[in-house]
Amino acid sequence: MPNAAPIIHTSAPETDQAIDRTVPDFPVAQSSDEDNYFQTNTAPQYLDELRKETSEFIRFHQATGKKVVLVTSGGTTVPLENNTVRFIDNFSAGTRGATSAEYFLESGYAVIFLHREFSLLPYSRHYSHTTNCFLDYMAEIDGKIEINPKYSKSMLEIYQKYQHARDQNLLLVLPFTTVNQYLFSLKVISKELHQLQTKALFYLAAAVSDFFLPMSKLPEHKIQAQDHNGGKLVVNLDPVPKFLRRLVDSWAPGAMITSFKLETDENILLKKANQALDRYCHQLVIGNLLQTRKKEIVFVKKEGEHPVVWYRLTDEELANGVEIESLIIPNVIKEHEEWIRLHK
Repeated sequence: MPNAAPIIHTSAPETDQAIDRTVPDFPVAQSSDEDNYFQTNTAPQYLDELRKETSEFIRFHQATGKKVVLVTSGGTTVPLENNTVRFIDNFSAGTRGATSAEYFLESGYAVIFLHREFSLLPYSRHYSHTTNCFLDYMAEIDGKIEINPKYSKSMLEIYQKYQHARDQNLLLVLPFTTVNQYLFSLKVISKELHQLQTKALFYLAAAVSDFFLPMSKLPEHKIQAQDHNGGKLVVNLDPVPKFLRRLVDSWAPGAMITSFKLETDENILLKKANQALDRYCHQLVIGNLLQTRKKEIVFVKKEGEHPVVWYRLTDEELANGVEIESLIIPNVIKEHEEWIRLHK
C-alpha cells in the first residue's frame, strides 16, 4: 500500500462501558403487530419498483434452478424529523454483508443485496472505504492516468469477478436508509422469495434499530431548540416490532433463515443466540463479539449433532488478509444444502 501516516481510528467503542444486555427482549411480533405497523407507517414511494425488480430477478434465476440468497447489510437510521436533519444511527459499515455477498456469488448463488445506501458494496468495497485514497491506486504514465502496476493484478481479479456477476445477472443491489424503508423492503422481498421455497436463503446481517419514531409522532420540520426546556431534546421512541418470526411463519415459510447476534459480553453470547432461536424458530444464529468479530464467530442451532460450532482465524491468517467470511459462507451453504435435503 502507499506510504501514509498512522491512521487514527475513532469508531471503536470503549468496550468496558457496554450497556446491560441481560434485560428481557421485546415480545415477538404477532400478525396484529404486522398489520398495525404496515398500516400506520407509510411505505417508501419506490416500493413498487423494488418489488418489480425483485420479482424479475427471482423469475430469471428460478428458470435455471439457481439458489438465491438475500443478504441484508449495513445499519438503519431512525429519523427524528420528516424533513430529516437529525437521526439516530446503528453502527455498521456493511463490511460483513458486502464481503459475504462476494463469497456467495463465487459459490454459485444469485444474491439480492439489500444494503444501507452508501455503505460498502461487493467488489467496490476493496477500494471505496479503504484507509488509502482511491487515487493512490493510480499512476501517471506517459501523461495518462492508469492503474498503478503494483496493484493491477489484484484489481484485475476483482474486476473480472464483478464483471461476471454483472454479465450473468447474479447480483441485484437494492438500497435502504431508514428502519421503515428496511422493514417494508424486507417484507416485499421475502414474499417474492417465498416462491423459491427451500432454495431461498436469508442472511440477515443488517444492524436493525431496536427503536423508532412512528410516522404519527414525527415533526414535519427541523426540531428547534426549546428555551423553556433548557435546550434539552427528549425523544420517546417506540420498540421496533420483532418481525423475524413473521418472516419464518408467514412471509417466506420454507426458506432457510440465518440471523446474527452481536454482543460485547462473551458470557451472554450463547445464551442470547439460543434465546433468539427459541423466540423466532429459525434455523441458524451466527454469534459474534464486537471486539473479535473479524477473527471468530459461532454457529448456534437447535438441531444437529453439533449445535454449537466455533470458527476462528489464526493470527497468521489475519496477518495474511484472510477474511472470516471465507469460513462463514461455505459452512452456511452446507447448512442450506442440508436444509434443502431434509425438506424435499
